[in-house]
Amino acid sequence: MVPATRRPRVLLVTSGPLDGRDDADDGLAAAVAEVMTDVDFVWFSRRPRSSRPAPVAGGRPVPVYSRDGLPHGRQRLQVALRSVPPARRADLAHVVMALGPGYPRFSRLWPRLIGGTPVLHTVPGVAGPELPRGARPLGTTVALSEVTARRLGRAGFGEVAVVPPMIRPDRWPLVPRPVNGPSTVLVAAHHDPPGAAHDAIRAAAVAVRAGARLRLLLALRGCPGRDAPALERALRERAAREGLFGTEVLTRVDDVRGLLAASDVLLFLSRASGGRADVPLTVLEALATGRPVILSDLPEFAGLRDAVLRTPPGDAHRAGHLLRQLLDRPWWWQSLAEQGRAAVRRDFAPERFRSRYADLYRRLLP
Repeated sequence: MVPATRRPRVLLVTSGPLDGRDDADDGLAAAVAEVMTDVDFVWFSRRPRSSRPAPVAGGRPVPVYSRDGLPHGRQRLQVALRSVPPARRADLAHVVMALGPGYPRFSRLWPRLIGGTPVLHTVPGVAGPELPRGARPLGTTVALSEVTARRLGRAGFGEVAVVPPMIRPDRWPLVPRPVNGPSTVLVAAHHDPPGAAHDAIRAAAVAVRAGARLRLLLALRGCPGRDAPALERALRERAAREGLFGTEVLTRVDDVRGLLAASDVLLFLSRASGGRADVPLTVLEALATGRPVILSDLPEFAGLRDAVLRTPPGDAHRAGHLLRQLLDRPWWWQSLAEQGRAAVRRDFAPERFRSRYADLYRRLLP
């Protein structure tokens, strides 16, 4: 039992340094640390230090050496090994990690190393249509969507809780739609060819040929092992061939709020979840800002319901015509903007997020 004279000590485990990048795992882990103010967290920090502010107020950082902040194999190994001593001293280990190809080995070895420390595992997403062979539960499991919770339950993970992520409307205030010049269409994608970025270029080209006036802005997240400069050149060349001259490609975004405020629409056209978040934080941030979203109709995204416009994965023709209609109909744009912001306030409120994790912590802390 945790002594009444001290706060519970929780080890927060992510696949790489928590301050090294800006993705679903890190965003969820930082959100948990933010709302669970009565807990002392131990977390993994990047060395050499990045310019980003610390994602956890207080607590004790454990260094992980990383040049770019991405979870390469060496960084994952560092986390696995360096987490063992603090996990043995912690009252609870909270793992925030998607189920990817390396998870089965981690799930077999890591629980043996940390002894009897209870584990809470938040699963942002699952790579591929099937669970990785040999995947085992680390402890009590949390999913972001009912779809993933059912998949995990059928795979032997027991009763899986569902806790959608949170978004704070005060940090993502409503911003009026830009009024000057052609519409700016923001694309959120990864360096995964062929995939969302290529589909977005094709969709934008369909919209332009149908009469839309727009500029395309691709905001890409890095992926370990990818030749990012070559992929960026290929995307610009592809856009030019489609007649989308002046397309901008960003591989680093320091001001997401400003980028969303300057945009009219967000395209999020993933063909598969690929282990990424069942409820993408970028989509929630766009909706909170008052930006309509055109989203691939994947099962994992069902929790967003009618807050977004849906298009079949890979169907750039359908996405392009939705985009053209949305840009040409201000009344529809305004209705969707209001609907999306209301959905964020209703379904992804910080109060619900904190209440559910506080209940899980109470059940698992000794």
